[in-house]
Amino acid sequence: MTQPPPSVENLPDGAESDHAPAAPVRVRLFARTDVGQVREHNEDNFLVADLSRKSRGLLEANRTTAVGQHGTLFAVCDGMGGAAAGEVASQMAVDIIYERMVDGLDGAASVERNELARRLVRAIETAGFTIFSEAKNDRSRRGMGTTVTGAALVDDHLFLGQVGDSRGYILRGDKLVQVTRDQSLVNQLIEAGQLTEEEAETFEHNNIILQALGTSDTVQVDLTYVELRKGDTLLLCSDGLSGMVRFEEMREILRSSKEPLDLCKQLTDRANAAGGHDNITVIIVQFEGDGLRAPDDPGGIDLQYRKYTLENEGNDGYAAHGDAPPGALFRPDDPSTATGGIQPMSIPPGGWQERPHVEDDRIDIPGTHVPAWVVAIIVLGVVGALFVSAVLLLK
Repeated sequence: MTQPPPSVENLPDGAESDHAPAAPVRVRLFARTDVGQVREHNEDNFLVADLSRKSRGLLEANRTTAVGQHGTLFAVCDGMGGAAAGEVASQMAVDIIYERMVDGLDGAASVERNELARRLVRAIETAGFTIFSEAKNDRSRRGMGTTVTGAALVDDHLFLGQVGDSRGYILRGDKLVQVTRDQSLVNQLIEAGQLTEEEAETFEHNNIILQALGTSDTVQVDLTYVELRKGDTLLLCSDGLSGMVRFEEMREILRSSKEPLDLCKQLTDRANAAGGHDNITVIIVQFEGDGLRAPDDPGGIDLQYRKYTLENEGNDGYAAHGDAPPGALFRPDDPSTATGGIQPMSIPPGGWQERPHVEDDRIDIPGTHVPAWVVAIIVLGVVGALFVSAVLLLK
């Protein structure tokens, strides 16, 4: 398990702290969302924000700027639930995450890496709890939910918090790496060696995601990080892009231009040309500045999917991932977490349920794992279908 940077108190003499360095980091960005060719309305939402200036949206000042002492924030949310419910869930998510990320920053000194990562996780958890409560109290919004992939940057560390199957990629030179992991059944089967990447493209159950904000009162946020280099490009997207455009096509498009606006347009146009079966949302962020290492610098950390473990911060923090019991989650506003306590997630009443969404072909299964018997039935069904097809071909 990769450990986080040391806290300031534990730094050896002469070592660099995890405060933002004096050297600047600059970002150039653009974002675009498109309804696609099939959906009647757009349930996606995105967020770009300068946390230091408390400014959000695609204002010119936010599109080309230096990263301030409180960092910057980007997020893509893909709503589900049909009618207006998916739009409500994704809009609530971006609003709540932004509000929680800027809360309490007035007059604060530079935000440290661990504090920014902790804020991101708690903001996402709070959004999930609030959306769930809203859906529970309003029958017309039952079943609404949203994915979220959020990225927060301070100095050269980009933290990504994910729930669902929206994605984050980093392009470094000619190399494109997916730095998030889909919380989906098909990805679980791939990682278990039961499906190949090629088989996954036509897998009939690739619409099943393992969790989403709003379908349960708790979520397990997958927290990862990237140590950025000069010239890196971040792509955040909903599955309306990643499900329509192949990996190599995305890489070639990202290499084709240095203009974020042009890249957003090219990517959404390509997804629409491929069928545009879902809403398409894209954020492109390019990173420069003397606060970043050169791409060929032998120091630092390699580009890959890498988990981040939050430090236990006493009364104001909690242990996550490797330091927590399996399945443990932070429950927003739960008094038992006041001293860093962690509540284990329980199985939903009535057991695991497949929850279909109107006007949305995805199915969310609340919680962090699909039961083994569900996976076994699906795998046996796939194997049986392949066997029958082979017999028929032999005839």
